[in-house]
Amino acid sequence: MEKSSQLLVSMADRSKGFMRDEFVTYAYILLYIALSSGQIFFNKWVLSSKEINFPYPLGLTLLHMIFSSVLCFLLTKVLKVVKVEEGMTLEIYVTSVIPIGAMFAMTLWLGNTAYLYISVAFAQMLKAIMPVAVFILGVAAGLEMMSCRMLLIMSIISFGVLVASYGELNINWIGVVYQMGGVVGEALRLIFMEILVKRKGIKLNPISLMYYVSPCSAICLFVPWIFLEKAKMDGNGTWNFHFLVLTLNSLCTFALNLSVFLVISHTSALTIRVAGVVKDWVVVLVSALLFADTKLTVINLFGYAIAIAGVAAYNNHKLKKEATRVTSETPVDGESIPLVSQAKTET
Repeated sequence: MEKSSQLLVSMADRSKGFMRDEFVTYAYILLYIALSSGQIFFNKWVLSSKEINFPYPLGLTLLHMIFSSVLCFLLTKVLKVVKVEEGMTLEIYVTSVIPIGAMFAMTLWLGNTAYLYISVAFAQMLKAIMPVAVFILGVAAGLEMMSCRMLLIMSIISFGVLVASYGELNINWIGVVYQMGGVVGEALRLIFMEILVKRKGIKLNPISLMYYVSPCSAICLFVPWIFLEKAKMDGNGTWNFHFLVLTLNSLCTFALNLSVFLVISHTSALTIRVAGVVKDWVVVLVSALLFADTKLTVINLFGYAIAIAGVAAYNNHKLKKEATRVTSETPVDGESIPLVSQAKTET
């Protein structure tokens, strides 16, 4: 009887522990979806709102990067909450980190600028073309192999985005150009990241990645900001900005990258990709309720559904490919793995 009681208590404790872990995991996933979609709406409001009066995407993105640089330094070097992975050299920084930082700056700058011209929902639909850009650049860089399956997937995504664009009632081609420029910048950033991982043998968690990349991105943004926006801000007296709102906006951006790290550390890369698809739909549908410039049509939603189906097929193909590569690279006794951790940074 005593042993049976102990067994029941042990099973109850395990069940409670499992339920607690499940609750924490789902809480992190919901936090990521809320932060990721909320940050998009927050940026749109800051850039477009007459109350805030801050239509300066370069300035906003520069503020994000400065804020991120300071926080990462405090977390890694002062408070030492997160350890920065070793292995970074000057050669790797110059050939990999600086290009990643420059492309990251380009992505955020052009993506935020697009919100001044097109709706959040339409911008999100255009982002669905991302796998196509990544694949084309990956083939050019020798990281991807052309195949009939991938051509079919890319065709489905492209067709879906074209249909969604055809259904857009208030299309602004300036905004489309900015958004597509942001997509190309993000695709290049992902290519440079893959080169950093595969050819340089370094994998960084989001905090470590932002520690290295944020200062570089800030410098890349500072130069065009001087020439393109500083004079406008001086002339409009925008230096009397809403300090609390912009600080909270920057903090949310940093928290978003942290939530990616938390989700991946408690689940997997597949989970973050699935959560990303859910987030995309949340952004598209909720933006129709929040912003007057968002008017969704049946053609919009139909085309976006086609594109998302293609994105899901692309993610599934990539994850299977990664699983096969990891299995083939599993070390035998006496060998070691030179890579520390696997993580994906959300931008």
